[in-house]
Amino acid sequence: MNIAWQYLDKRSAAIDALKDYNSMQYLLNHAPSDIAQEKADMVSISSPSFSDMPKGGRNPHAAENKIVSALDNIDLLHERFLRAQEYMHWFRPVWEALSSDEQFVLRCFYMNDEMQQSDSIYEICDYFHIERTSAYKKKDRALAHIALLLYGK
Repeated sequence: MNIAWQYLDKRSAAIDALKDYNSMQYLLNHAPSDIAQEKADMVSISSPSFSDMPKGGRNPHAAENKIVSALDNIDLLHERFLRAQEYMHWFRPVWEALSSDEQFVLRCFYMNDEMQQSDSIYEICDYFHIERTSAYKKKDRALAHIALLLYGK
């Protein structure tokens, strides 16, 4: 084991991993269609725009620039897709190992972008019929558990 892993802040790394879940899921769902659209746009001919405004100088390499730009975008999308797959292979087994209560607490507190943290605590309190201090303790225990599963001791 690398010595750097001893100094990794596992709690904040686990929080970052939880917050990245939704964006990685979005990438997995949309990257293949985005790549296909980029490939289709790469070979299509753009229609001329008719306007009274002067255009400036003609770029003889415009088609080449368009193809190179599209290839760069495809490479970037493919790299992001592979990173999202790797993340899911690493994160999903850990997520499924958690209890449904732990998943609920972590989803409310860290994975719900629309909700403030105070609203999350109140939702957890209402769900479990507990006080705020108990909800914070439940959140801390769930976070410690996922950090242990993700990164070990």
